[in-house]
Amino acid sequence: GAAMAAAVRDVEIDPEGTFKYILVRLQRPGGEERRDIVRGTKAAEFHNHIFEKVNPEMEKLGYECKCLGGGKIDHNSKDKKIRVFGLSTGYGKADHSVTVEILKKVYTDYEITWSDDKK
Repeated sequence: GAAMAAAVRDVEIDPEGTFKYILVRLQRPGGEERRDIVRGTKAAEFHNHIFEKVNPEMEKLGYECKCLGGGKIDHNSKDKKIRVFGLSTGYGKADHSVTVEILKKVYTDYEITWSDDKK
């Protein structure tokens, strides 16, 4: 229910640095309810490492996961700036504009931009 959904944060990313991220769609099997979440960390060498961690967590909560693509996030907490760019070789490029909208919900006082640049 709602409590379980609330347990899933819209965004979980590292507080600083440049790292890979993925955009993941959660859906209740056979249900209408769906939401997109952003996950990114320096700990992941490849995009699928992030998905392999998120997927079982979400399945436990009763969601089906689908990776909508990936990219990179440059998080500068000092200047309160986030840049979304790049792509995932395995999953393709996420819709960075969607990612930015999700990030804005959490980092309300940040300047958040995106581009299709590789670097």
